[in-house]
Amino acid sequence: MNYQTPLAFFITSLGHLRNLSKIIFAGGFQWRCDIGIVLRLYFCYRKNTEYFADIQLFTHNNVKKKHVGCPRASIMKHLRDFVSSVPEYRRTGKGNFRHKLEDILMLVILGRLSKCITRADILQFGKQHLKRLQSQGMFRHGLPSEATLCRVSQGIDDEKMAGCLAAFAEIFRKEAAVPGLAEIICIDGKATRGTLYGNGRTPNIVSAYSPDLGLTLATDACEEKSNEIKSVPVLLDKLDISGHVITADAMSFQKAIIDKIKGKGGDFVIELKANQRSLRYGLEDAIKDAIPADIHKEGPCLEHGRIETRICRTYRGEELIADREKWNGKLTVIEICTTTEKKSDGRRASERRLYVSSLDCGAERLSLITRRHWAIESMHWDLDRNLQQDRIKRKTERAARNFDTIQRMVLALIAAWKNRRKKLSDKRKGTAEITRELSMNFTKVLCFLAQK
Repeated sequence: MNYQTPLAFFITSLGHLRNLSKIIFAGGFQWRCDIGIVLRLYFCYRKNTEYFADIQLFTHNNVKKKHVGCPRASIMKHLRDFVSSVPEYRRTGKGNFRHKLEDILMLVILGRLSKCITRADILQFGKQHLKRLQSQGMFRHGLPSEATLCRVSQGIDDEKMAGCLAAFAEIFRKEAAVPGLAEIICIDGKATRGTLYGNGRTPNIVSAYSPDLGLTLATDACEEKSNEIKSVPVLLDKLDISGHVITADAMSFQKAIIDKIKGKGGDFVIELKANQRSLRYGLEDAIKDAIPADIHKEGPCLEHGRIETRICRTYRGEELIADREKWNGKLTVIEICTTTEKKSDGRRASERRLYVSSLDCGAERLSLITRRHWAIESMHWDLDRNLQQDRIKRKTERAARNFDTIQRMVLALIAAWKNRRKKLSDKRKGTAEITRELSMNFTKVLCFLAQK
């Protein structure tokens, strides 16, 4: 079928070239969309010409709404901005540079996204798709060597590269933000077991994670003789937490961290364990005779091969906390009692956990927040299981953190793609399934990154 004939006949017969051009070519329509609009208008005109004005106005409004006012760029565009924003560590004024830093980073990210684990796997991936990469304007002088990839990972400033990752995540965070809705931000640390300090300890990287978006918002590396207690306040300074809820494990239950969260206008839900002995044991004794302010029960439900029942009780902190001057008695104490039964052998187990929060809301909401904190543990499992983080060895702390940033970038690309997709089946796909599909065809990788 010749598509030029209906277009020419339509414009000639109606004589509305100026108005029609606004409809057809507004917003940079693709050709297939132009033909669809033209054919619909053409056949409607042939059926009844008096409807043309209404159809023209309707089509123009929809074109303007969906395409002209849409500022979103593709994921590839944001990825190119990320690799180009990483500062060059080499002396650009001297020496002969065959490969751009942004090209090397793009190769590493695309290789990790295509299920490549080691540097040799990444270079093999580059050899297979060298012509496609060169068609994108990269590697005009061929691929770098494995030694070059090693020097790059050890030379890039790890703190600045992590800041570029935070800027990348902030773009998609603002894109999906709902005004007036409090966001849950989970904070936890993860050891990079492929690297060791001189004293035998492993580097620990503390991260802030959004479970609703699946994005790592910021990271901070613990120093050699330090731990999460000193890194969490530094991490909080990198975030805008005003109006949001911070969740963390018991190590972060420190007065300095709580004061930092309150000073920045945020709320918190933090687990309480024996690292704060007087507060923990005092609450355990006081809860026995206290009347809960609210109770919420979930289950029994079948999850991961076990039947789980969960009861959440909340108490007023001013009635239970003894040292009110230190911890501020206007807090909420949360008690979570969980009973599980394995479906395979029927074995039962019970557990009780205590949390302290600055929120004054119902037990159902607080129970949901405590469960959402486990999303950051799932992300850590994703790094170890699907991206093989602990399996890969790195000699220096800087190389280990740069490697961690690249892997979190891969997870951020997958999360951004899932957030932009409309099909529920695409949103439910896991990291293993997506990387397996992308590893089969480079064209699929380009289509994946072209998502708007």
